[in-house]
Amino acid sequence: MKVLVTGASGQLGKDVVNVFQGQGHDVLGYDREQLDITDLGQVVKIVGQYQPDAIIHCAAYTAVDAAESDIDTAYQVNASGTRNMALAAEKTGAKLVYISTDYVFDGTAEQPYHEYDNTNPQSIYGKSKRAGEILAQTLSSRYFIVRTSWVYGLHGNNFVKTMLKLGQEKPQLQVVNDQKGSPTYTVDLARFLAKLIQTEKYGVYHASNSGSCTWYEFTQAILQDAAELYAVKVTANLEPCSTEQFPRPAARPRNSVMEHIAIRTNGFHDLQDWRKGLREFLQEYFNKSE
Repeated sequence: MKVLVTGASGQLGKDVVNVFQGQGHDVLGYDREQLDITDLGQVVKIVGQYQPDAIIHCAAYTAVDAAESDIDTAYQVNASGTRNMALAAEKTGAKLVYISTDYVFDGTAEQPYHEYDNTNPQSIYGKSKRAGEILAQTLSSRYFIVRTSWVYGLHGNNFVKTMLKLGQEKPQLQVVNDQKGSPTYTVDLARFLAKLIQTEKYGVYHASNSGSCTWYEFTQAILQDAAELYAVKVTANLEPCSTEQFPRPAARPRNSVMEHIAIRTNGFHDLQDWRKGLREFLQEYFNKSE
């Protein structure tokens, strides 16, 4: 298949390009220097020239706290940019995969969120990503909306890399223990997307690694596995703390665990358990740094 990837130099985009190329797809990856998704004319021209079978739209404004004061830019990228990709996809008959987020929910539910539960984003980032979902659904007749959470991978900065660094530098490390979710390894997500685009099973999907944990439990697993499997010298004494102890400009969902009903009912294999995903990442990470 001919696949166009936006945000190709980002954390997820890089692994999408690598995984898809590894599976023999003809992949064209664009970063923000090469493709300004907020420029409709440019988007229509580039997509029209390449004539992709599918577009994986990873490009996004993801600075959650900065979005609270940079409202227009967040909407320009996440809403208008997604509209532009949807219009261009529709013009060429391409399938559109829009990568969305657990932040479209308010995080107050006791149970994991279902794909068609009512959304209620509490932050500008969440609201702008939800706007992108609505535009993708409205303007594309062949859309997959894939909501994911707590994403990490080899490329770019992320929570796992930060905790590995701090765990080896700090004497004490306080991590929030009252927000729970599902970590997602970019390679596992990219492999799922590669399966998804081969089908016409359009709709909304929740795709994260299976199982859930709090940020504190996630950090425990990161440092424990790094120490046991790769002899990393962890100096930090890990302590749980509350969200209130770490005030941030943007509201964080207390519960961002998502059910994977669409994956199961459409006959896809679920993503592997988050602990396995973490171990595969650590293996890649430490092998690369040797």
